[in-house]
Amino acid sequence: MAKLNTMKLPAWVPVKSSRAMAAPILIVMMLAMMVLPLPAFMLDLLFSFNISLSIIVLMTALYTVKPLDFIAFPAVLLVSTMLRLSLNVASTRVVLTEGHTGPDAAGKVIEAFGHFLIGGNYTVGIVVFVILTIINFMVVTKGAGRIAEVGARFTLDAMPGKQMAIDADLNAGLIGEPEARARRKEVAQESEFYGAMDGASKYVRGDAVAGIIVTVVNIVGGLVVGMVQHDLAFDAALKNYTLLAIGDGLVAQIPSLIISTAAGVVVSRVANDQDVGGQLINQLFAKPEVLYITAVIIGGMGLIPGMPHFAFILLAAAMAGSAYVIGNRRELAKTAAMQPESVTTAPAQEMEEATWQDVMPVDTLGLEVGYRLIPLVDKVQGGELLKRIKGIRKKFAQEVGFLSPPIHIRDNLELKPSAYRITLKGVDVGKGEAHAGQYLAINPGMVTGPLPGMMTTDPAFGLPAVWIDNSLREQASTMGYTVVDAGTVVATHLNHLITTHAAELLGRQEVQSLLDHLAKEAPKLVEDLVPKMLPLGTLQKVLQNLLLEGVHIRDMRTIIETLAEHAARVQEPNELTAIVRIALGRAIVQQIFPGDSELSVMTLDVKLERLLLQALQAGGDSGGIEPGLADSLVMQTEQAAQRQEQMGLTPVLLVPAPLRSLLSRFLRRAMPQLRVLSHSEIPDSKTIKVTSLVGGQA
Repeated sequence: MAKLNTMKLPAWVPVKSSRAMAAPILIVMMLAMMVLPLPAFMLDLLFSFNISLSIIVLMTALYTVKPLDFIAFPAVLLVSTMLRLSLNVASTRVVLTEGHTGPDAAGKVIEAFGHFLIGGNYTVGIVVFVILTIINFMVVTKGAGRIAEVGARFTLDAMPGKQMAIDADLNAGLIGEPEARARRKEVAQESEFYGAMDGASKYVRGDAVAGIIVTVVNIVGGLVVGMVQHDLAFDAALKNYTLLAIGDGLVAQIPSLIISTAAGVVVSRVANDQDVGGQLINQLFAKPEVLYITAVIIGGMGLIPGMPHFAFILLAAAMAGSAYVIGNRRELAKTAAMQPESVTTAPAQEMEEATWQDVMPVDTLGLEVGYRLIPLVDKVQGGELLKRIKGIRKKFAQEVGFLSPPIHIRDNLELKPSAYRITLKGVDVGKGEAHAGQYLAINPGMVTGPLPGMMTTDPAFGLPAVWIDNSLREQASTMGYTVVDAGTVVATHLNHLITTHAAELLGRQEVQSLLDHLAKEAPKLVEDLVPKMLPLGTLQKVLQNLLLEGVHIRDMRTIIETLAEHAARVQEPNELTAIVRIALGRAIVQQIFPGDSELSVMTLDVKLERLLLQALQAGGDSGGIEPGLADSLVMQTEQAAQRQEQMGLTPVLLVPAPLRSLLSRFLRRAMPQLRVLSHSEIPDSKTIKVTSLVGGQA
């Protein structure tokens, strides 16, 4: 008999399938309850399950740290509401058909809740039931729905600002692309969550109204059915059907009130790293002064004649005792924090002679901070700036092509408390101020209004900005500001300066490390070039020339191969740089015009181009441009570049190959953002579109 081949399924397949089937089965069961009659035992079981489900939802909401941790809540709200309504329909059928047999006709749960609430007085029972329903409808559900509505609106308005903040962190190297995608997804989910909560809360309000109507229908319909069909006396019919109707309404409204409370808890809390219980304990009972004052007030109220003295004085004593215990704990913690480490006094020694150890090398990159910014760079105090600096160096190495020197951080008491200074080889290259605990709201040019705070400028890019408190953060994002914290301000400024001065950071040691890294994959290529054909200093100069004009050097294989091909006849660094740029043409164009097949550029007027070529031939590579012509060239190029930027285009000047190096050096000081390309650097697959002429009409 042939043996069949069987495929063994993974162990998680049945579990996953059963979970996927749970929701459809539950929906079908709820619809069936509206149509099919249920025995009293099934009603008891389902009502107990409904109460258990509401308690589970409330406990989950209380232990939720942030709303998105319970992202299924809107769907749970809808399903639980439909479950209660289905049970109301099923129990109404049983009450009207079997209510004449006695108070236990619809099950023990409804009977027990009816007896518990009525307590022998039907008027009191009806009033208490109506009060519970009004509390659920007018207070809890309405408030939660309003909070969800406002939260959805403000979350949606704040989305552009949050997206810009994520893009700013990504561009500064503070986060990677996977984390950026996760944060964008979280922003979108947050908006969808509050929108769904706004809609789902309407179901709960409708459920409260339906509960009152169903109860009235059960009482009136029960009286008619009992007296007309079953010949019950008015008193007996009123007793049976009122108890059943109130019990049925109560057993549905209590879970509804619990879930409405859970909805209010979820949408009204501010997200942090604690659940609701932790927030309440840590914030209500954290200050002994508050408890002492409250104890005095409650104790004073207990001394008023006619007041319950024992209850008030006992509560005041408990609060005073709690305040004393909390105060002692805080003092002990403060004393432990201020406890100095044991210091052993060493005997005074004679002054030693100066040695070479006293000569301290200058740090290539340095960051000095005022004393108020020390928490940003202190590991003990959880300074996030250290992690961000690591991210900056990693992103710089991945994009530019070499590893920047480490950044040495120290405090400087000569600086202002909130000031910082960035140094390159001991010389200041950037400075600014960052206020720890506050946020910098940067105006990207499309905000809807001003903000209260300390006006300033973004230290990295010079954009207008304002320092604001944490309470205004969401408002600023809604108004279109890009909001960043103090650590991000310093990190972004540092990243900008490192990228700007990349050529100065590439020393001989870094070049040698680059060659060693490349030699692991292509040892022969490196061995043939350095030092046989080119000295290390010439290679360093070529790489620095590329970095000086913003060209990344990640493609070291192409650079080394190009130099090896032409080094036998060309040794001058600037000429070699021009040759390498042609080889890197595709990468250079891709860096400036990512994903564009059409290149929008500026070009020189034919007459101006001819004059510059003549000046170049007369003055050599140094370029003896006549002063009047030079001023006119700078002014017209600036005007053309401004027109390019107004159109949302990168200012790029396309010139003949002989003029590229001259014009790049000449215009770089006046316009650092201008890129100068030669015709020979443009790949054949690209289309050139001239948008402006320098020295002629556009």
